[in-house]
Amino acid sequence: MDCSPPGSSVHEVLQARILEWVTLLIAFICVRTSFWTSYSAYSYFEVVTICNLIMILAFYLVHLFRLYRVLTCISWPLSELLHYLIGTLLLLIASIVAASQSYRQSGLVAGAIFGFLATFLCLASVWLSYKISCVTQSTALAALHVSIVVY
Repeated sequence: MDCSPPGSSVHEVLQARILEWVTLLIAFICVRTSFWTSYSAYSYFEVVTICNLIMILAFYLVHLFRLYRVLTCISWPLSELLHYLIGTLLLLIASIVAASQSYRQSGLVAGAIFGFLATFLCLASVWLSYKISCVTQSTALAALHVSIVVY
């Protein structure tokens, strides 16, 4: 059973994460350099974007240096899934709050738009990660089934 869309690979997921990172960075810079109309709304937006930036960078480094092979006590696919689901939800909430409190300030509107774009990219990244892990598990199960049938 192949669960992946045509052409999806780990390389595409890493490219999507770099794109997420850049989008989050642009959203943070837009909000940070603008005149704030609501301190609590935009400080929340900054905290969410910075936390997502740090976690995306951490998971990117784990994949880049293949630390998941050394740190086997952590379920990396599960931790990434949880991070992306929770981070995407918090980013969506922060973007909605930022958009509602922008009062036509161009930098704040741009930050909210990039926040929504980053939310979409995080959802796409979760989808691609799920598809790739589904293929890996399906392939492993098929190989196990073939080895059982051979014996």
